[in-house]
Formats: sequence, structure tokens, C-alpha cells
Amino acid sequence: MSATAPNGSAEQSELPGSVMSREMAEQPEMLHRILDSGASRIRETAALVAARKPRFVLLTARGTSDNAALYAKYLLEIRLGMPCGLTSMSTTTAYEARPDLRDVLVITVSQSGGSPDLVASTKAAREAGAITLAVTNNPDSPLAAVSEYHIDIMAGPEKALPATKTYTASLLALYLFVDGLAGGDGAAAKDLPGLAQSLLDRQDEVRTLAARYRFAERMVITSRGYGYPTAKEAALKLMETSYIPALSYSGADLLHGPLAMVGNVSPVIAVVPDGRGGTALAPVLERLRERGADLVVFGTAEQVEQASAGFVLPTEDVAEELQPLLEIIPLQLLAYEVTIARGQNPDAPRALAKVTETH
Repeated sequence: MSATAPNGSAEQSELPGSVMSREMAEQPEMLHRILDSGASRIRETAALVAARKPRFVLLTARGTSDNAALYAKYLLEIRLGMPCGLTSMSTTTAYEARPDLRDVLVITVSQSGGSPDLVASTKAAREAGAITLAVTNNPDSPLAAVSEYHIDIMAGPEKALPATKTYTASLLALYLFVDGLAGGDGAAAKDLPGLAQSLLDRQDEVRTLAARYRFAERMVITSRGYGYPTAKEAALKLMETSYIPALSYSGADLLHGPLAMVGNVSPVIAVVPDGRGGTALAPVLERLRERGADLVVFGTAEQVEQASAGFVLPTEDVAEELQPLLEIIPLQLLAYEVTIARGQNPDAPRALAKVTETH
């Protein structure tokens, strides 16, 4: 048994992991709140930005928010054919470069909106002519103040050091924004809250998988397409809670050298989207099976059956672009359960702060 379940009682509130557990459990309600109360405002912001006709997009973030920004990059490039890049903040904050950003949309994603380098980078971008949009959990933050536009992800206070609900909230807010840029109404996301709850209700399955990694010294997590940001975020969660070195690779990159480190019984987690990303990942999974890797799949029933073990995701009727909001939930649970199994406290990972003050 784990120390607590995501819907843990007040009696369990002092046990290790209770804060992270509670915040994971809030995700279905949070997703519903965004769809019910925030979607129309996000579409209004999208319409204002679309009217400015940006030439391309730059995305700025750190840590978990960086993985959410990567998801937005896939959305913007695939759905809108809009060129996107991930910024190198030190070019403006450390090297004081001032690129010409006229008619460029700069989206900065930050849970707190308080990181000095994000604020400085966004301020410099706006001064260089960019259309600036902040996506934060704090509309009163310094980042929101220096940005021309702001989207509130409406996740509510997040007290656990490992970000969980703010990640899924960021994904949904970014999806609704891009969908709004494309003239959509966000209807495809309506079933997400119920599906998220169904995943949380399967924690016992995740706990069984977590036992495989109690003594793990290293892990590899891989995916392709829309699943790649999920792989990166899952690796980050495992590293910052359980301290297991977890390396995340695109399946294509994994085949270009790093596959050599994967041998017999090497632990590998594959996030297999139900769609083109999963199809592109299939040759990688075959190579991993050939090498005898301990392959655990989070994805379709077909791929789980061919792996050493796995977790079937309820994505049959979910658009591939929305699947990352579901893929990450059992992987958050996995990070939590692995950490508890190793006798550690996911609420208090060492050397981790909510606001990273890099310059």
C-alpha cells in the first residue's frame, strides 16, 4: 500500500506525499473549471492575437513549463503550420542581444509568473516589438504585468514542489488558445475531466508497475510526436521526486546512438500515442524488444500486450493532440508511487524550489 491515495482523507494529510497526492486528485475538477469558466476568455485572447497576424512564434519557459511549451510547439506547427522555436533566454538576459521581434508572438509559460529571467526575457521581447502572451497560474504576477496579453490557467494554489495540476492546466489552456487561433470552439476537450478521473481511479495498477523501479538506478523514457513532451515531463517528475536519473529521448533520437546503452533488462518506459506518433514509434519499440529491454508501455492495448508490462490509456476516441493531457496522469502517479516505495517524500524533494531564479 502507498502512504495515501489521490483522494486521501484529512487524517492522512501529514503522511509523506499527501500534498502531491491531493493536488493530482484535483485535476479533473480543475480541467472542468477551465472548460467551464476560462475557455471563452482564452478564445477572446486568441482572437485578439490572431488579428495581429504574427509571422511565427517563440516559446519561453523553464522546467515543467518548458515541457508544456514544447506541447504548444507541436500544436502550433501541426495545426496552424506556424513556425515555432524555443527561446534561449540567456541571449537576452546574459548576452543582452536584442533581436528584431516585430510581428513575432512570444509566449511565456510559467506557473508562478515570478521567475526573474522569464520576466526580463519577456520585457526585452516586448521592447523589441514582439506580441507577448503570458500563460501563468497568477494573473497578478510580474510576468503577467510585463506581457501584453495574459491567460490564467486557473489551477488554484499549488503547494507541492513537483508540479502536477499546473502542468495539465497549462496544456489545456495552450490547447484552447491554439484551437482558438484556428477558429475552434474547444468542444473536442469536453470529455477530458471524466477521463482524467478514470485514470486516477486506477492507481492500484500504477502501484504495481512502480514496484519494478524500487531499486532502479537509471531509466529511459521515450516517445514521438505529441507524446514527446509527456516523456520529458515524466522523466522530470521521476528525477525530482525519486532522484532516479531518467533520460528522455524522442524515439528518433534514441536510435541515433543512445540505444547502445539499452541492454538486457534495462528499464524503458514508452509513451505510445494512439495516432501518427505511435505509428512513428513502432520501429523503436521493435528495436527495444530485440535488445531485451524491460519495456513498459503507456499507450494502446495492442502495444501494451507486446511489452513486458504496461498501462492502457483510454484514448480510443480522443484526438491525438489532446492525449498528452491524459498520458501524463498515470506517469505522475508512477513518480509518486516509486518515490513512496523508495522510502522518500515526494512533497519535499531535496534542492527543489517552486520559483527558479536563474539569470
